[in-house]
Amino acid sequence: MNTTALAPTSTRVPFVASLLAVVAGLAWSLGALTARVARHTDAFQYLVWRSIGVIVVMEVMTRLRGGAPLMPKAYTSGKTMQLATVGLLVASLAFVYALKNTTAANAAFLSSLTPLIAAVVGRVVLKERLTRVTIGCIVVALGGLLIMVTADLGTGNMLGNAAAMLSSVGFGMYMICIRSSSARDWSPVLPGYAVAMIALCCVVTLVNGKTLLPPAGDALLAMLHGGVFIVVGTLLFNLASKSVPAVGMAVFSQSENVFVPLWIFLWFNERPKPATLIGGGVIMAAVLTKAVLDAR
Repeated sequence: MNTTALAPTSTRVPFVASLLAVVAGLAWSLGALTARVARHTDAFQYLVWRSIGVIVVMEVMTRLRGGAPLMPKAYTSGKTMQLATVGLLVASLAFVYALKNTTAANAAFLSSLTPLIAAVVGRVVLKERLTRVTIGCIVVALGGLLIMVTADLGTGNMLGNAAAMLSSVGFGMYMICIRSSSARDWSPVLPGYAVAMIALCCVVTLVNGKTLLPPAGDALLAMLHGGVFIVVGTLLFNLASKSVPAVGMAVFSQSENVFVPLWIFLWFNERPKPATLIGGGVIMAAVLTKAVLDAR
């Protein structure tokens, strides 16, 4: 990974790339609905079928373009590709577990620790300059996070809350990996992590004495989550990352964590506390402010 290049004296982020990162978060957030609607599957059963959806869609798209299978490349293309695969595996497993075991607001906003991780790792590993705009927006976003944590932390299951925070670590790892070589094709990571997820979750499900064949409706919802929301969101995120620095990507993708509790409220009438809504508004303000200021 090349870390020797001098940091630019200023950072200008294309508006379209910034918008793609925000839309990626929006696409990911829709998976919270399918995860909650699939009531008859636990997190591990759900992740098996979500991963099947990811593999089917990615490999079919690749074959239609005349390409070779993607999955083997995730494990044969170097340590950085393998690390990105592990990062996405941890992020996905932890976040779905959190959605199944704590409130939507807790799952969404506790995973918002990603900007801190991206800021520190991006500065150390990629030598990316922390502009005043970036630092200011991260501080504002973290302020919003603190408001929500203070209001909601005690209402969710502690294992679910811990899983939400762990998801931010895994996603931060994945994000830094793809920023280390923005011109590289990172699409093999999706089927690569999905295969590992299937193996892991199948073992856990069988050990717990549960079936790998949940109700067909739940399986279809999980496949929709993986094949559409995860694939579309991740491909948009990877495309945006070619132009947007790691910390900026972390801030923009927080749109997922704003929309998750919104969808859950609209569908299930799970009402976040006023402080949660205030904190979510603060984070969205930071996201939009950074997008506009960087574009200018």
